[in-house]
Amino acid sequence: MDHPSRVGKYQIEQFLGGGMAHVYRATDTVLGRQVALKILTKAAMSDQESKTRFLMEARVASNITHENIISIYDFGEDEGRPFIVMEYLEGESLRAAIRDGHLGDFRWRLRVAQQVGRAIDYIHSRRIIHRDIKPENINIDRVGKVKLMDFGIAKADGVAITRAGYTLGTPYYMAPEQVLGRSLTPQADIYAFGIMLFELLTGLKAVTGSSVEQIFERILYQPLDTAPLDQLGVPALTDLVVRCTTKQPAQRPRSLGEVCDGIEAILYPGSVTAPQPQVYVPVKSAALPGFVQKLPSPLRTQTGLMLLAALLMVAAVTLIYELLVLTHVV
Repeated sequence: MDHPSRVGKYQIEQFLGGGMAHVYRATDTVLGRQVALKILTKAAMSDQESKTRFLMEARVASNITHENIISIYDFGEDEGRPFIVMEYLEGESLRAAIRDGHLGDFRWRLRVAQQVGRAIDYIHSRRIIHRDIKPENINIDRVGKVKLMDFGIAKADGVAITRAGYTLGTPYYMAPEQVLGRSLTPQADIYAFGIMLFELLTGLKAVTGSSVEQIFERILYQPLDTAPLDQLGVPALTDLVVRCTTKQPAQRPRSLGEVCDGIEAILYPGSVTAPQPQVYVPVKSAALPGFVQKLPSPLRTQTGLMLLAALLMVAAVTLIYELLVLTHVV
């Protein structure tokens, strides 16, 4: 396999993998930082749609800034070959974490899911549908920080480059409407998120099959087997996954923000809005008697004045009691 040694100002250090595009660890020789360099292969260059989709990924992803989404630093062409320069991520894919048993406890997994959900909800707010949500496209580092990756088949609003009759996406995570080649909405990503959440929590694939046809048939016609989820003993979570993966898009949650709120309610049951720190608002000086204006600033507040009044009242009652004792009334 022929690998370039340099692309523009990027010195290639290591081949990391890839298919229609090769990904390398490289060094930005100007800024001195490590980056991930993605280059379209010569074979993919012969397909105009693959090249168009590659460049669209660069344009779509470069306009996204979110703590749980991989950052795009640069993109362009070198000797006619398109490339994308991305943040170099430490860690592993969520797929590897599931496969190798690197997942934490139940709460840790929910926090991972919540980060993924917030990232997808953000791109939906930018009128972008990812269309390929799966564990392979999620990076997770050793402290559980998540990054959503790979916008290779993402669709920005108003842009259509999908070849007629050709379905994009990974079969196991496709929504029914995606299998049927229908127009997609963010609910397709919500479906894929639900299927991925099932796998994240149970370690099992929600949809199985020995062929693409069999997988598609199960996606279209078979209900989700919730038994592995039921064993977790959290009915609200089972209900959330079922709602995300229902066959009809209109019956799924309206947004992944709503789904993340549901996850948060499971993570922190019975929680209420965190109390806000007390803010002391000074009473306007113009309305204060002269002696009050001379008080220390902490006492020139509503809370301070109430405390001062209470102390004065206690002092007055004590004084009256002492006077009554002296006059032998009590």
